[in-house]
Amino acid sequence: MNPTQWFVVASVLGVLALVATDRLRIDVGAVSLAAILALAQFLGLGVLAGPDTPGAAIQALSGFGQPVVITLFSLFVLTRALDKTGVTRWIAGRVQAVGGGSERRLIVLFAGVTALLSLFMNNLAAGALLLPSAMDIARRTGIRPSKLLIPVAYGSLLGGVATYFTTANIIVSDLLTTANPPQAPLHILDFTPTGGLILVGGLIFFALFGQRLLPDRPPRPEQAAARQTGSQLEAVYHLDERRWRLRVPAGAGPVGQSLAAVGIGERFGVAVAALWRRHEALVIPGPEEVFQVGDELLVIGQEERVRPLAEAGFDVRPDEGSGSLSARGARFVEVVVAPHGQVEGTTLKNLDFRKQYGFTALALLREGQSYRTDVAAMPLKAGDSLLMVGDPARLKFLHASPDFIVLEPSLSDQPLETRRALLSAGIILAAIVASILGAPVFLAMLVGALAAVLVGLLTMEEIYRAMEWQAILLIAGMYSVSLAMVNTGLAALIGEAVVGVVAPLGALGLAAGVYLLTAALTQVMGGQVTALVTGPIAISAAISLGVSPQAMAVAAAIGCSASFFTPIAHPVNILMIGPGNYKFSDFFRIGWGLTVVAFVLLLIGMRLFWGL
Repeated sequence: MNPTQWFVVASVLGVLALVATDRLRIDVGAVSLAAILALAQFLGLGVLAGPDTPGAAIQALSGFGQPVVITLFSLFVLTRALDKTGVTRWIAGRVQAVGGGSERRLIVLFAGVTALLSLFMNNLAAGALLLPSAMDIARRTGIRPSKLLIPVAYGSLLGGVATYFTTANIIVSDLLTTANPPQAPLHILDFTPTGGLILVGGLIFFALFGQRLLPDRPPRPEQAAARQTGSQLEAVYHLDERRWRLRVPAGAGPVGQSLAAVGIGERFGVAVAALWRRHEALVIPGPEEVFQVGDELLVIGQEERVRPLAEAGFDVRPDEGSGSLSARGARFVEVVVAPHGQVEGTTLKNLDFRKQYGFTALALLREGQSYRTDVAAMPLKAGDSLLMVGDPARLKFLHASPDFIVLEPSLSDQPLETRRALLSAGIILAAIVASILGAPVFLAMLVGALAAVLVGLLTMEEIYRAMEWQAILLIAGMYSVSLAMVNTGLAALIGEAVVGVVAPLGALGLAAGVYLLTAALTQVMGGQVTALVTGPIAISAAISLGVSPQAMAVAAAIGCSASFFTPIAHPVNILMIGPGNYKFSDFFRIGWGLTVVAFVLLLIGMRLFWGL
């Protein structure tokens, strides 16, 4: 090897050693590698391009514009829309119905469902789609996310080996047509027999060993403090004790009058929680909302304050046996009065809180005592917590106030927003179909993400909060390593050396060597780049030995999906690091066994289905 190649090896191994021993954050390590390689190129070492092109140092940052980063960014948007509208909660509910509270069963289920999805869609998209559902199941069951997210990641990779619709598989098929002499490309089902064998074996491996080998990491601090659902908050504030229904009958006084004109809150001291009109819940109608015949109001307050509303023309009855408000669509938020703020001693009424922020206080909790009547007229104290209901789109104004601390509950008990859920699911389905029909995955997903914003499924503030910046930085930074290994000839050098060793062992030995080489390079280069490096080597070696080049192409492609050793081996692994609170070594602990299973089953598949 030449000095430039030694420099790349030393840089990568040095940073990875610091990451593996938890002395350096993995995203900081990736950006550090990009900076090191950029500096080396600028100083004339020639790791990213020719040695006389210092301007090529900018190539170290080109990872930020790669299709995989754009795809990942877009998927964060689309999955946030699915989560917001309840699709991921619906999926989680179906998985939990089958898996119950069994950790072993849920591990296999998430791996299997993700694998099934990845047969028809991009691996990264499949993993991103199931991640929120896995997190929701973890909150519901108390199972740690670290037990479920690696199965989601590896399930998508196992599904990817059995389908043509994986980037590396498509690449090696195209490489066959450019070989010398040209070879027939792979058919759409050529990956299925061998890949399907590996998929089944992988799921069995998870069933037998997953529970023991998967890490049992405590969630991150912000996840460990499990957010209560809206239903749980209702119980904490004892809302169920003072819930009333007010119906507007035909010919009653309120018909045609606005909420402000009737003055339910101001005159009677009760809070309006929701309005139902034709079975549609309008959470916190505005003061200008005009009553229609048949409208039903849900209010919170003492009986002696609510009963007089009958004289105002309402039919009054207790709200009983209908379940929690949150489960019926009411969106709560808990607001704590910040210490040393400027609102102490004032009231919500004096602050004109509802008009300013768009939220109505239903109850106040002070020193363990819940108050649910005349809340807007109570002088506020530091530490008071208020249960409020209102339009989630107005939350940004509350978050911006230094006088209040906003705590958003878990949405896991919220119902499916049918129309918006169908719209969000339709957008991502259209993006998937477009990618299957030939559109670039990054472009299909980007257009889908833009559509989700334009139709109002998400605000830009929600999009910024949905980003997993650690994953984006890690993928973008590690791209410079792939570029350096290819440009310096290091990848080709390693590939030719390995193939030269295993070629004398015959066709099956060549398949074994191609798989092991590809799987090893994939851990640091990523499957898409590795396919371009090892694919031509494997196909050329097969042609020279007189064995099936298609079989060697399949072996190389499957090796590209064997991204089980490190979190940086595939973007879907990277996606799970933050939510699962994983360490670098967690992936290797279970990944080495899965790699062995895939290797053995690959050789069996090569013998059974390719006649090697």
